[in-house]
Amino acid sequence: MNVLIINTGSSSLKYQLFNMDNQSVLAGGVVERIGETQGILTHKDFSMGKEQKTKKTQPIPNHKEAMLLVADLITQEIDAVGHRVVQGGEAFKAATRINEAVKNAIQANNPLAPLHNPPNLIGIQLAEDLFPGKPQVAVFDTNFHQTIPPKAFLYALPYEYYTDYKIRKYGFHGTSHKYVANKTAQLMGKNPGEVNLITLHLGNGCSICAIKQGECQDTSMGMTPLAGVMMGTRSGDLDPAIFGYLMDNTGMTQMEIDEVLNKKSGLAGICGLNDLRDIHARASQGDKLAILAVEMFAYQIKKYIGAYAAVLGHVDGLVFTAGVGENDEIVRAKALAGLSVFGIEIDPDKNNKRSPDPRTIHGSNSRIQVWVVPTNEELQIATETCQVLGSNPTS
Repeated sequence: MNVLIINTGSSSLKYQLFNMDNQSVLAGGVVERIGETQGILTHKDFSMGKEQKTKKTQPIPNHKEAMLLVADLITQEIDAVGHRVVQGGEAFKAATRINEAVKNAIQANNPLAPLHNPPNLIGIQLAEDLFPGKPQVAVFDTNFHQTIPPKAFLYALPYEYYTDYKIRKYGFHGTSHKYVANKTAQLMGKNPGEVNLITLHLGNGCSICAIKQGECQDTSMGMTPLAGVMMGTRSGDLDPAIFGYLMDNTGMTQMEIDEVLNKKSGLAGICGLNDLRDIHARASQGDKLAILAVEMFAYQIKKYIGAYAAVLGHVDGLVFTAGVGENDEIVRAKALAGLSVFGIEIDPDKNNKRSPDPRTIHGSNSRIQVWVVPTNEELQIATETCQVLGSNPTS
């Protein structure tokens, strides 16, 4: 079965086409700068046994035009379409075949993810128009976190804020955490239900999960993707009184503060850069703020590892994934330094070695395994799409 995966952002459209009989990628690409003066489409086709690349630069005024360009470039048969949807709220516990009721429920969750759910829904509607009769499945970032217990997902606010306004921790990056947790268990020769893992999705956005026997017990992101450890441009956890203090003392509006917390904070807020490659280069030259940004980032990751070790009681493995987690040996080393009290020791040579493949980086005396496992959210979405549809996608 050929499954097209669509991930629609506010000004972008990412896609991959999988042959799920052998889990191979047939085609994929990204449309960027939708709605700007010049859009960019980058398409790769792998169906002939080698990569054939197409790049187009032209005005792409809206997502419909972007989807039309993609549909023209995909020559293979499409049997089903899987969609990444960021926020499922409490309405969805698992991947779900899309119908009118599902689309209405996604729209009802727009206030919880105003930057993500509306374009996700646009992608669904366009795919229905362009691929009529093909089954569509929604896979939600929040699904994997639905096993978090109330003691962990509730905030200490008046309880009616939860019942009336659905204010609670939802968590994000769920497809990534689920994929690497299952993959790591497999690599360890175990079933997911046999291991306790702490998974660390570290990229421009970051989230950390405590996973007990295959089920998420807690995660660092909250009601929105702003919570948790500091990120490329996001603040992460902070004292909520800061918000009102800034409004009172700077004259900033709620919208302006929200812009600062989401786009001008985190690593960028401390040292002016959000890409850790650039930050490390600056730090190696003695830049004190760049050095401080890395130290803060690693320190916050370390705190979550300790907290989630306490939540799980027993930890079998740590798993680093996503762009920073997979490729930044400096952050990994700093985050894990001094954690021998938990039985965590890394091998510097293994940690410093770059590889696109899953690998361990723990030392021979480490009681807890430490893995670096590349994530594959698109494959996870395709897998769950097939699970929802079963063997007959037209039924």
